Amino acid sequence: MVELLDCTLRDGSNIVGAGFSREVTLRIIESLIESGIKIIEMGHSSGMGGNNSGSKLAPLSDEEYIEISAPFFSKAEIGMFCQPKWAKKEGVQFAAKKNLGFLRVGINAGDSATAVDLIKEICDSGVKARTSLMKAYVLSPEELAEEARILEKSGASAVTIMDSAGYMLPEDAGRYVTVLKSAVSIPVGFHGHNNLGLAVANGLAAWRAGADSIDCGIMGMARSVGNIPTEAFIAVLQRLGEGMEYDLHSLLSRIDNDISPLVEKNFHNPIPPVQLILGMAGCHSHYLPMFREAAESHGADLYRLILDVSGEDKKAPSRDLIDSFAAKRAK
Repeated sequence: MVELLDCTLRDGSNIVGAGFSREVTLRIIESLIESGIKIIEMGHSSGMGGNNSGSKLAPLSDEEYIEISAPFFSKAEIGMFCQPKWAKKEGVQFAAKKNLGFLRVGINAGDSATAVDLIKEICDSGVKARTSLMKAYVLSPEELAEEARILEKSGASAVTIMDSAGYMLPEDAGRYVTVLKSAVSIPVGFHGHNNLGLAVANGLAAWRAGADSIDCGIMGMARSVGNIPTEAFIAVLQRLGEGMEYDLHSLLSRIDNDISPLVEKNFHNPIPPVQLILGMAGCHSHYLPMFREAAESHGADLYRLILDVSGEDKKAPSRDLIDSFAAKRAK
């Protein structure tokens, strides 16, 4: 199983300021769980206490985000990001009282010592303490591994390598994961940004190097130019015969019908679902009008039709072939 940690409701909320509304939060949690994604980070974009940081305000308080997500705690591991400079004891205690799935402590690479007290406080409260080393590239893999050892010794249950500026190349992502995996016994994750257009490639390299989890976000929504798009990464995994535990079609349907309409004023999806399916299927966009017409005529699912027909003929599918598959796929 390929573990995905979806950050849409935390890092992705940067597209609207610092946090999503109640409606969007609930829609996205439902969409992720329905699609088989069971680790979800939500809340203020800067983490717990972000509303008191003197910067951007989220529309809901930390307590409200926890309260509205609580009904889903039995279906997914839902948690929040936090930073030592803003997280308060009262917030940790409230999270523990409500059985929040985790608190992920984020610190810049080189500053792991500043996280020790907060990690201990989280562990003592009974909440799982995940950790993230932001701007990981400012240290060598070996130096970052020393930081990870400090976090593990402090009680961290996992550590994530964060490529915060989208600086890494695939070979970098793989190297950092390899070195950290050999240095600590806790799970190692990878969080990529897409500034060089390599987020998915870096995530794939990290996974191949043994990363235990990959951070991602629906449509890549996140600060700057975005994270690894959840649906694109699942599509790549499924092309490789992996990640079949995730329901890609459900997620794409949710993006088309529920999520995109809610965020379209703030965000343009760089890889619309139909284009993702064309890439996954190996189908030239020239044939898309024929697929649309056949799907509409027969009442067939367009995305499944493209995948089915392309499995038979990627080069030049005929209208007759498309119609024959559409008839089989008729609802």
